[in-house]
Amino acid sequence: MTADVLVLKDQFPGLAGDWHYLDTAATAQKPQAVIDATVNALGRDYATVHRGVYARSAEMTLAFEAARRKVAAFLGGHEDEIVFTRGATEAINLVAQTWGSANLKAGDRILLSTLEHHSNIVPWQMLRDRIGVEIDVCPLTADGRIDLEAAARILTPAHKLVAFAHVSNVLGSVLDVAEAARLAHAVGAKLLVDGCQAAPRIALDMKAMQADFYVFSAHKLYGPTGIGALWARKEILDSMPPWQGGGAMIDRVTFEKTTYAPAPQRFEAGTPMIVEAIGLAAAIDWLQAYGLDRAEAHERHLAGKLREELGKRNDVTLFGPADSVGIVSFALDGVHPHDLGTILDEENVAIRAGHHCAQPLMDQLGVPATARASFGLYSDDSDIEALLKGIERTRRIFG
Repeated sequence: MTADVLVLKDQFPGLAGDWHYLDTAATAQKPQAVIDATVNALGRDYATVHRGVYARSAEMTLAFEAARRKVAAFLGGHEDEIVFTRGATEAINLVAQTWGSANLKAGDRILLSTLEHHSNIVPWQMLRDRIGVEIDVCPLTADGRIDLEAAARILTPAHKLVAFAHVSNVLGSVLDVAEAARLAHAVGAKLLVDGCQAAPRIALDMKAMQADFYVFSAHKLYGPTGIGALWARKEILDSMPPWQGGGAMIDRVTFEKTTYAPAPQRFEAGTPMIVEAIGLAAAIDWLQAYGLDRAEAHERHLAGKLREELGKRNDVTLFGPADSVGIVSFALDGVHPHDLGTILDEENVAIRAGHHCAQPLMDQLGVPATARASFGLYSDDSDIEALLKGIERTRRIFG
């Protein structure tokens, strides 16, 4: 265990005691800095935003909009390109129901991949059922990456959208976003990227990646639940119709006609996630102080070490590429992942067991579920040792 990880662990109240948390891909534990920022925003500093003329409301409005600028800088974008949502799932639904409904028609095609999370499948199926678009599926390479050579063969001018995960939540494989954008744009399609697993561990630059939409959730990035963000190119965001109606997203309301606020406010109806936005800003500050490059290197190292150790066993099947980032999925022969997860819990080891909201990928892998260990900045070698010890105990129990 390195000294910096020891210091990091001390910052996480949720990691107190002899507990080995290997479920960061589902949700990250929160550092004290984020907890403090959230508590202060909810208590000492609390007021509504955008409406009050009193000082505390003005101060909270400044803090809330500063959080938007913080997210924009984190992504390498501009503040008028950032829409706060309840999470990545809501952000994808927003794009499907606004941009999709306004720009797609029966016969247009959408390209997804085999490894997508359900949140990047179901909204497009709902759009298909509503307006008649068609969905194609890009296969994976043998080691579990989105096959961009296959994507190039599949894409036609009929494709209007490509929606891919930046990092697979099951396999840890990383998408070459810039190349995916090049392929999509070559046929006139837009590219939406699900960045939930990438944002906490890979430095992002929207200008370099050339995506058209990018989404992520705060709770996987050491921030609070209930908030995420949609980044979209300004010209695209400006062209999208409103999604939900209510306060804050309007310009002028009469019973005859309503005019709408410009983007991004047009997409933020009602009282926004004030406290959560401030918590997200604190999480970004905390993560950037550590460094995204260090985060990626640390989690790649741990994933590589675990894959190496599990690869020594003849009763374990590993899924995904050798250079996966922060996520390792595997199966223990003759043991259902849920049973493994239950026994590991008795050893104070927390993993995820199931289909990981990626049932089409499970079908492709030929398994009903996998066991998944996922790392964070607070993870270290002791977590791997505890997991391996728990697997040995499970093997003895099942014979």
